[in-house]
Amino acid sequence: MTATPLTIHSRDNAFVKGLRRLSQDSTAYRKQGRVWLEGDHLCSALLARGRRPALAVFSESFWPVAPEQYARAAIKNIVIADALWADISALESPARMGFVLDMPAAAALDADAPTVVLDRLQDAGNVGSILRSASAFGFTQVAALKGTALLWSPKVLRAGMGAHFALRLVEGLDEQHIDTLRVPLLATSSHQGDWLHRAALPWPCGWILGHEGQGVSPALQARARLHIRITQPGGEESLNVGAAAAICLHASAAARC
Repeated sequence: MTATPLTIHSRDNAFVKGLRRLSQDSTAYRKQGRVWLEGDHLCSALLARGRRPALAVFSESFWPVAPEQYARAAIKNIVIADALWADISALESPARMGFVLDMPAAAALDADAPTVVLDRLQDAGNVGSILRSASAFGFTQVAALKGTALLWSPKVLRAGMGAHFALRLVEGLDEQHIDTLRVPLLATSSHQGDWLHRAALPWPCGWILGHEGQGVSPALQARARLHIRITQPGGEESLNVGAAAAICLHASAAARC
């Protein structure tokens, strides 16, 4: 049965103000304990993973034609006047619906899980792209050190395109936390180590991906069992970390086949 919606027309409404913060402030999810999933792709990805939102939110013009899977997804539906959507959304072309998802309980690291370690990656697009690659290539856990873009921030969520719902995400870590992992660690490098296409890659493993400018920290390099570099016959000095991650994680997946 579809929940009868609550309709809001005031931009001063407390819920609307909170939703605006979730949409536009990268730290708001930590304060509210919720995240905002805007648009069809993120919402359908959540439902495909068997998850349910706390709230479903629709623009007033979209609500009468909203697909049943969205209208019945949450216990409570909220309809917001069309004029308010541009203020709420951080997108150039605002979507007409979204979900409010309660944050999962903070998770501890799984010592034996195939893991991607993010060492101070600052670009939200890179982080989201890496989460997507991790999910696609069979990694189940992402461990983000302090200084990394917040994993549940709006920009990372959009770049991840639903990968968040398939992964165990642990953030705010120190280098010492990585010592709890029992999987062998592999550190990417632009100038030392084994060539990726010749390396015997262990499985499960943990790939360490470093800061866009500084690379993997010396402390984490010292913890790595293998150092891996990617052949670049075209002569570029280095690859974007998101591209390097996709290549390395795919290599791990291919080595298992």
